[in-house]
Amino acid sequence: MKTIERVQTGIRIEKRLLKVMKALAESLDMPLGELIEGVLLHALEGKTAFQARTLDKAKAIRAVYELDLTANDAHKLSEAAGSSAANTRPRNRRPAGSR
Repeated sequence: MKTIERVQTGIRIEKRLLKVMKALAESLDMPLGELIEGVLLHALEGKTAFQARTLDKAKAIRAVYELDLTANDAHKLSEAAGSSAANTRPRNRRPAGSR
């Protein structure tokens, strides 16, 4: 087992997708962060993160939360008018290490 350092982060993500991820993580008895880590690590190696049984579970959860987004929608999403992010400009970010 490898020892790692985890950091707390805040991300913006589609509402229904987050609900599906949380429910799937719960059904697998793992923290959401570990689910995300596993999915990305598998994707970076071109592997599927889930076996057929888990994919079936995910499909059922997607139906519950009416998640109709697919991989084809990735990078083609826009925020609804009136959403909190649609009405705010990006914050100025300081370079790492500056104060």
